[in-house]
Amino acid sequence: MSTQNSRSILFTHTNPQQGFRLLELTPELEQLLTSKDAPVLELKSPSAALAQAVVDPAAQEYVNICSATQTYRIRQVQSSNSLHILRPSHGEISKADIKVVEEDGDAGALNLPDEAVTTIAKCSSTLELHVPPGGFSAVPFLEKSLRLYDRRDDDDIEMEDSARSGPLAAPEMRAVREQICLDIPVSTAQFEQGWMELCAFVDGGEEVAAWRPSARARLRVWKRLTEGAVLQNIDLEKQFLVGDLWNSVLDEDDEQEPPFPRALLEAVVRRICVADERPPLADEIKWASFNKVECAQWVGETYLAATAPTVSSSIGRSEFLHAWKDCLPESWRDEAALSKLTTGCYQSPDPTTICFVEVSQRQDTPKAAAAGSNNTAKTKNARNWHELLKGRR
Repeated sequence: MSTQNSRSILFTHTNPQQGFRLLELTPELEQLLTSKDAPVLELKSPSAALAQAVVDPAAQEYVNICSATQTYRIRQVQSSNSLHILRPSHGEISKADIKVVEEDGDAGALNLPDEAVTTIAKCSSTLELHVPPGGFSAVPFLEKSLRLYDRRDDDDIEMEDSARSGPLAAPEMRAVREQICLDIPVSTAQFEQGWMELCAFVDGGEEVAAWRPSARARLRVWKRLTEGAVLQNIDLEKQFLVGDLWNSVLDEDDEQEPPFPRALLEAVVRRICVADERPPLADEIKWASFNKVECAQWVGETYLAATAPTVSSSIGRSEFLHAWKDCLPESWRDEAALSKLTTGCYQSPDPTTICFVEVSQRQDTPKAAAAGSNNTAKTKNARNWHELLKGRR
């Protein structure tokens, strides 16, 4: 037969086999790693205490791989077909390295070819990178990691967990944020996004600490800054100096004890300012302006979260709309309408009342759920080669 004269390649295997884990990269991550300036990737998982605090069925048994902007969950996928990792030998194998035993127990004659390949590892499973339909968020982890700042206008004394005003230099604040970021299993960009969404801030005093203001505290800051803007004739829809806005919220009695830390006001301003004008979190925010549509929406949701956070504390719809309008500048009052709120951010226990719904408790829309099911089906079919072959018969 013609195949008897064909060139042969010896196939051998090492004993013991080496331990390899194969990781399947996404096209985006592959492009990033093969770029000229490939970044360093991080393997991140939360501490045991933080993992237990955050609601996640697999909280203590996962690792995320993070680039500067993206996060991927690493998960193991079993395969019915084992994968062998081969290494070319190029004539380096000798008779002494190979043992051949025939059925009768006698060693057979061995003619070594010039080339050979050796399997050095056998992998029955692979690691794949997974991104859930909703993506990854640092908010649940930050809510458990940061102290709660919650102080009312009628507080005579500081609450036990209230921050004390104390200016910090930018490098000190950045160092505190970076230390917290190490324990949050998401990328740096997603961490900063979650930090901004919560209006989190770092403040000094007797103890340097990171804080997340309650909805009541955020609403208080908003009311003070709008009152100050009116008194100082600051147009919030045009660029203004954040320093001027801070001075406008201070009363004569506030020189020794401001109503809240300046870092908190800057965090609120950064959250609701026009996105294109928002500086990186590491940079100081000097100038800002507000978009009335987006800002009014944030004010409405913040007011609802502060006054009706649960079903048992629901308030009347008309009462909520009137109070929402009173929180807005005069020219923005028409923006107070239920249709302007984020979908799913509220529910009505009955036709006349309304209450806030936390992000973690909001249900996915049918469209998103259907999209997730389609993506799951596509992924499953793509990984089952026998299903692909069956569909082509």
